[in-house]
Amino acid sequence: MSGPAPDVVRLVADRRRVVLGGGLLLGFAIVSTKPYARGGQAKTPPPPPASATDPPQAAGAAFSGHDPEALIHIAPQGGITLIMPNSECGQGVYTGEATLIAEELGVGLDQIQVAAAPPSEALYKQPLLGLQGTGGSTSIRGAWTPFRQAGAMARTMLVQAAAQAWGVPESECVAKRGVITHAASGRSAPYGTFAESASRLPKPAQVTLKPPSQFELIGKRLQRVDTPAKVVGEAKYGIDISVPGMKIATVAASPVLGGRLASVDDTAARAIPGVRQVVQLPNAVAVVGDHFWAAKTGLDALKITWAHGANANLSTPDIWASMDRVGREGPAAVAMTRGTPDQTIQHAQKRLTAVYRQPFLCHAPMEPQAAVVHVRGGGAEVWCGTQVPTRAQSVVAKIVGCPVEQVTVNNQLIGGAFGRKLETDYVEQAAAIAKACPFPVKLVWTREEDMQHDNYRPMYIDVLSAGLDSAGHPAGWTHRVVGASVTARWDPQDMRPNGVDSDAVEEAEDPVYGVFPNMRVEYVQWRPPPGVIVSWWRGVGPTHNIFVIESFVDELAHAAGKDPVAYRRELLANVPRARAVLDRAAQASGWGSPLPPRTGRGVIVQKSFGTYIAAVVEAQVADEGDVSLRRVTVAADPGYVVNPDVLGQQIEGGMLFGLSAALFQQITLKDGRVQQNNFHDYRTLRIDETPPVDVIITPTDNEPGGIGEAGTTAAAPALANAIFAATGVRLREVPIDRSLLRRGARQTEQTFTALVASGVAAAGALGAFETDQEATS
Repeated sequence: MSGPAPDVVRLVADRRRVVLGGGLLLGFAIVSTKPYARGGQAKTPPPPPASATDPPQAAGAAFSGHDPEALIHIAPQGGITLIMPNSECGQGVYTGEATLIAEELGVGLDQIQVAAAPPSEALYKQPLLGLQGTGGSTSIRGAWTPFRQAGAMARTMLVQAAAQAWGVPESECVAKRGVITHAASGRSAPYGTFAESASRLPKPAQVTLKPPSQFELIGKRLQRVDTPAKVVGEAKYGIDISVPGMKIATVAASPVLGGRLASVDDTAARAIPGVRQVVQLPNAVAVVGDHFWAAKTGLDALKITWAHGANANLSTPDIWASMDRVGREGPAAVAMTRGTPDQTIQHAQKRLTAVYRQPFLCHAPMEPQAAVVHVRGGGAEVWCGTQVPTRAQSVVAKIVGCPVEQVTVNNQLIGGAFGRKLETDYVEQAAAIAKACPFPVKLVWTREEDMQHDNYRPMYIDVLSAGLDSAGHPAGWTHRVVGASVTARWDPQDMRPNGVDSDAVEEAEDPVYGVFPNMRVEYVQWRPPPGVIVSWWRGVGPTHNIFVIESFVDELAHAAGKDPVAYRRELLANVPRARAVLDRAAQASGWGSPLPPRTGRGVIVQKSFGTYIAAVVEAQVADEGDVSLRRVTVAADPGYVVNPDVLGQQIEGGMLFGLSAALFQQITLKDGRVQQNNFHDYRTLRIDETPPVDVIITPTDNEPGGIGEAGTTAAAPALANAIFAATGVRLREVPIDRSLLRRGARQTEQTFTALVASGVAAAGALGAFETDQEATS
């Protein structure tokens, strides 16, 4: 197969393929700020897990006499490489970040190649995360200014070098399409001509960035830079890597979460042709073979005895009961408080209480966990797709027993992550197996292993109460979040001193409507049993909180006797960006127009990750309870838009991802084992079930917001509200229970809200909470 045409962007899978030697290498200064979706206050970053003294090999000799801040490499031969600090998980970040640099550098995307950055906290720390990582819809938001500054700095220095070489004023030189031209003398030359001399110039203290009116790339529908390599088969994911002498391993971990390996009889496995080695780990066993079939056949032949441990009888009902008890008994840490919410609710003429539940969720990326590790020469080399390169480097160094400088991490494209590749367990396993082998080892998890040994999105119980004023608006509002803390495990220094996990209350303590006059939001941390590990999932905190808030606001609208769109418009009187997208979505969806029987439209409005979104889901419920998605309409105000096509793709993909979860997905435990194991019982929307998704982009002159997760956060509440509009059944738990939607089904306390104007509290989804609420009414 021939390579891509000269005008196609090259995607460099191995950073050592980047042109080495002299040239101009520039970077950017990075600041550290708060990692959450809203951004804002600065945070103290955690200690870097890896040394920052190892410059990327892509820099080559250009580091001599230069600051080690590598982002742009312009070779004397003319090649331009942009080194991407963030991981490409399918979200289009390579395209977005390259566009920001290229806009100010004065080149087209067809003139560059891109390469993944190596681990280096000093060089590639994501400003909104405080570490070198990709997540939380932070990539473009963090890159917006510094990447453009880097491009402008490189262009400025190249122009200075050209002007000096030609003996002409800098102001008369123009840089465009990778060529510097001096019209008066008729001279022109490509950037590479001046790369070496430019690298010796001092960096300008300030550069002037283009105003939006002069953007040539930003805001345009440009082809993604990773598409050509995927089309011609050059793109490399972690699972695609092959190195000389490599063997394949696959693994079985304890079927009971938290269990340990007791013993293994590997006699039959070692007799299978192609099986090379059996490696025992504390909680798992791996078989290494010449190929995957040998490894998997050998794994199946093992006679394994497991020590199941304390979780041997653990079930999902046990967890709900434990969370219920902890939620009632506390203690609760207050995330925010204003006014006198309890007294206000108690004296309100109309009061409503609702309890919502959300299950464990699996990430289920299309690419199962995979990594290649070669332990040799007192160090190791790693090939994998990871959202956290320095963490991967650090854990491998610890397992191998070497300095982090001796571990090379070659980051690859990621075939879906959704937060899963913020974890390094698969890299750790690969390193431990490779340490026991004299050859490179590629570890590949099966789909079943991936699904049954994921780190899961936490289960949540949310209790909301409100008292309405004479206009039907919330005069008092309380919200208690009960759930496990991802932050307490992943980055405990980010827990607030009083025990609040900011992720767990994100967009709950500062919802799109603003803070209500009398309001309290509190958090109760439920601690899962050892071995039950929770992790961030696409949409992080806002996915959980926007579901309950927008469902509850819909309940309040009906309690006030008002149309859900009109009610939200009233609450958003002082939030023009949110009100604008709400109006656009409502108009485009045909809100208020007639619909067939048992068909309804559900609306939500949100801000998350700095982006304002309104969504309308139109759904029809069959007499048997099956739900058909007819249409989805989304209006988004993300501020400045870097690439409208990528933005639309991410909203559409996020919506379908979230709708799949709301309709079908949950992880349940029985006897300590995950009951789901593949896509037949952890379903996603199929193509014939997928509705058209109309995305209306309304850009504004605001800093860019994140978009990779915003569609997911909107999906579940819009669907639940649509189902209520179609059937009158209020669902406060996902995934939806179709038995409750059958025509004529008896409505139970799990789905029915009793709102009585005299002040009787509403029935909820969990009576244990509701008993306390009713007692105070």
